[in-house]
Amino acid sequence: MLVDSHCHLDFPDFDGERSELIARAKAAGVELMVTICTHVRKFDQVRAIAEEFDNVYCSVGTHPHNAGTERGIPVDEIVRLAAHPKVVAIGEAGLDYFYDKAPREAQAEGLRVHIEASRQTGLPLVIHARDADEDMAAILREEMGKGPFPALLHCFSSGRDLALTGIELGLYVSFSGILTFKRSEELRDIARDLPANRLLVETDAPYLAPQPRRGKRNEPAYTAMTAAVLAETRGVSEAEIARQTTENFFRLFKKVPNPAKLTQVAAQ
Repeated sequence: MLVDSHCHLDFPDFDGERSELIARAKAAGVELMVTICTHVRKFDQVRAIAEEFDNVYCSVGTHPHNAGTERGIPVDEIVRLAAHPKVVAIGEAGLDYFYDKAPREAQAEGLRVHIEASRQTGLPLVIHARDADEDMAAILREEMGKGPFPALLHCFSSGRDLALTGIELGLYVSFSGILTFKRSEELRDIARDLPANRLLVETDAPYLAPQPRRGKRNEPAYTAMTAAVLAETRGVSEAEIARQTTENFFRLFKKVPNPAKLTQVAAQ
């Protein structure tokens, strides 16, 4: 069993095809997926998809690209929306200095709001970090000093120092199709060296399709391709990577029912 811990099923790329998309994922061994919110003001669309499909869960939050237009959304509103049974994470929120689509102060402000929502709910914060390693590390250290919160660095493509800072602070690290790209040797070196009990896999679909699908629309079924490269990178079997990343997922995303545990309880 694999889990796509981060995709965007509400995006128009998948309109009219979501049932088939989810069926293809299941056929590829991807039993669960989390569709990630990028606009709190559009959360209803994300929630509706999670409600429609038993094996789809969701988050609530504002992507750093949208931090300027959704500035001022209070912690209490995010916490209230997160009470829905299908909401299992906060975010994605973070810092993106590559595109700089929102003022950096708005991105940092939004990140801190989402961190507090994660603290209050106990739900993991999905962190977006691009070309902002130093500022991200500084904010994470400062905020963790105010009180712990669960989190993961999603679609990791940053430097080794941020990965190690995340591990030190108790975060998880998720790898996407970027791991499979030919020029991602440095990223694979990082993935090889991180603790096995902190690794997750994802697609970030519809973006970042792994090799050999690079350049085409990504979808949750392709989680298996990234997992295969992660297994090869770490010198273990694909079955072992599937087992470990799925265990890690349920340890972090505690609100998602674990089918293995439900089966054990039913058998007792």
